[in-house]
Amino acid sequence: MKTIAVATLGCKVNQCESASFASSFAQAGCQLVPFSGRADVYVINTCAVTGRAGQQSRQLIRRAIKTNPEARLVVTGCYIQMAHQSVLGLTDQPLCLLGNSFKHLVVASALAENDCDLTVLMDNIGLKKEITTLPVSRFPDRTRAFLRIQDGCNNFCSYCIVPYTRGRSRSLPLAQVLEQAAVFVRQGYLEVVITGINVGKYGLDLAEGENLVSLLARLCQNFPGIRFRLSSVEPTEVDDPLLNLLAGQPNFMPHLHIPLQSGDDTVLQKMNRRYRAADYARVVDLVHRTAPHAAIGCDILSGFPGETGQAYDNTRSLLAELPVTYLHVFPYSRRTGTLAATMINQVPASLNEERVRGLRALDRRKRVHFHRHHLGSLQMVLVERRNPQSGLLQGFSENYLPVVFAGSADLQGSVLPVRLCRLQGDAIFGSAEQSRLEIMPGKR
Repeated sequence: MKTIAVATLGCKVNQCESASFASSFAQAGCQLVPFSGRADVYVINTCAVTGRAGQQSRQLIRRAIKTNPEARLVVTGCYIQMAHQSVLGLTDQPLCLLGNSFKHLVVASALAENDCDLTVLMDNIGLKKEITTLPVSRFPDRTRAFLRIQDGCNNFCSYCIVPYTRGRSRSLPLAQVLEQAAVFVRQGYLEVVITGINVGKYGLDLAEGENLVSLLARLCQNFPGIRFRLSSVEPTEVDDPLLNLLAGQPNFMPHLHIPLQSGDDTVLQKMNRRYRAADYARVVDLVHRTAPHAAIGCDILSGFPGETGQAYDNTRSLLAELPVTYLHVFPYSRRTGTLAATMINQVPASLNEERVRGLRALDRRKRVHFHRHHLGSLQMVLVERRNPQSGLLQGFSENYLPVVFAGSADLQGSVLPVRLCRLQGDAIFGSAEQSRLEIMPGKR
């Protein structure tokens, strides 16, 4: 029995792909082991969205080499797609480098009997017309499943390397989406997160007549016992059909993550974002009026080249006024190959660190305000884990409130009604109102 260690960096799409690798390894009779230990094969699914992600990718490769110099090493993902030459000098041991178009060959490459002294499978991913099929049987150690419906991006934001590493937008055919959802139902999952690189473009490259909203509606209707959550959607893709689904479909979770990146129109234009601050404000207001209890998340990219103090103030002021409930704040990272990397007036790191701190402080205030607003309410919470130190259960409500409460370990994987009682720091403490409603098989 071969031992396999899989490490994953980056986005939910990478997590879906690595779950597919793990599923196939398990079906082949392999034993999955922690990446920190010794294994026969190491698989690293890399990321390139930031400079730090590239650095972490190289560190994982070196760690695997150090842990077992005799192991087969299979490296894939966005960092390999953009910089595979930089990996070749890291080691003299057998090495398999597979670009994003060849992820369906990861397991076969890992388990091949022949020695892969050096295998490099790369192509021009920008010419790829179809999505790579990577079915998943289950997500190890996860209560929620992620369903990848789309890959690639056509937006070419000036700071982003992803269109060059993932290619153009490509959608998973409807039948395969429904079959993957059915697999998760058979495995006992109660929540499925719909994800992709740019999910709002789902279906536009297919001749099936489906789009994101029609797909979500079909999933919610076909699988009424499953909570469906959308990972992220562009502000230009929030329209009346999506809002109607948000308001009217009980198993479509009241939670939208809508990237802003900047609240300054000049910066947005330089970023090649296709909206302005007023457009974003209008979208958030529509969501809030449609579903006042819904969580609205937001991505912010701080320190974009040429971002002035006034531009930063515009972003912070806009966010302070809007009913967004949490922020994901990222410092701008210069990525070779993007238009922004060549721009003048790069913001000094020390100044940007100060701006990031200010935005993250605003994030904390937004979260506390949203949490406090829901105290006393009864929320349906999916129990994700039991904290080994405190013994308390932890989970998320339909509108993405993180809740902790007392209960037995066998409640993991169940959906429970929980009364939200008090705040303590960033934690919401609740009390379960009655026994479990549903529970995942195998979680007892």
